[in-house]
Amino acid sequence: MADYRIGVVGCGGRMGQMLAREIAGTAGCALVGGTEVAGSPFVGRDLGEVAGLGPMRVKIGADAKALFADADAVLDFTRPKATVEHARLAAAAGKVLVIGTTGFEPDQEAAIVEAAKRAPIVWAPNMSLGVNLLIALVEQAAAKLGPDYDIEIFEIHHRHKVDAPSGTALALGEAAARGRKTKLADVAARGRDGITGARKLGAIGFASLRGGGEVGDHTVMFCGESERIELTHKATGRQIYTRGAVRAALWARGRPPGLYGMKDILGLD
Repeated sequence: MADYRIGVVGCGGRMGQMLAREIAGTAGCALVGGTEVAGSPFVGRDLGEVAGLGPMRVKIGADAKALFADADAVLDFTRPKATVEHARLAAAAGKVLVIGTTGFEPDQEAAIVEAAKRAPIVWAPNMSLGVNLLIALVEQAAAKLGPDYDIEIFEIHHRHKVDAPSGTALALGEAAARGRKTKLADVAARGRDGITGARKLGAIGFASLRGGGEVGDHTVMFCGESERIELTHKATGRQIYTRGAVRAALWARGRPPGLYGMKDILGLD
């Protein structure tokens, strides 16, 4: 079988470069191209040199539509507005899209869901195997422990992260809410300051810290009257995300249109 042709949008950024290296180093995969926004200093440069792979004679472009035409799958860890447009391009071309972008507004999420009717799209706030196991455990714990245990979600990321809470923290909150058979939007407490009053029964709280070069730590605390249970994942390198993204792309090869997540890929259901 011919190599699976994979491209990267946002290939000049830190994650984009890591994704390019992961594709190039994965058996059965071929790194066929990458794009950056028009006007970026990376446009026109050799993709291999930018990614630290050595010359590839493949220039970074600014035309995402052309990349979708050439690739079998595209990996996207960019920004919500750009990702929505990439989802539409994936739908038009019928190509696999793997989304690791976070921070979407409801209308942007709806656009991705609509695009998945015409293309296989894997969308996960975190591509890590460990994080997705944590999400499954949180849902189970929330269901078993019930509302007598207060749920607090703590996360810390590097100083450059632009959204808070992190997409992973929100996914953990959604899992906890599912376990309690409620909606996160109805019970989330996403900011506390000043005289807040007593904690509301059933609330799911969030605390976000930003600083230094932290890759990402997430802890879900179940606080009872006389005990506290903590479920924690600590990321020590970003390779966990790139490996997961390439694995997701390979899994989606030949799949029918639809919106998939890491649960599907890992068989966590």
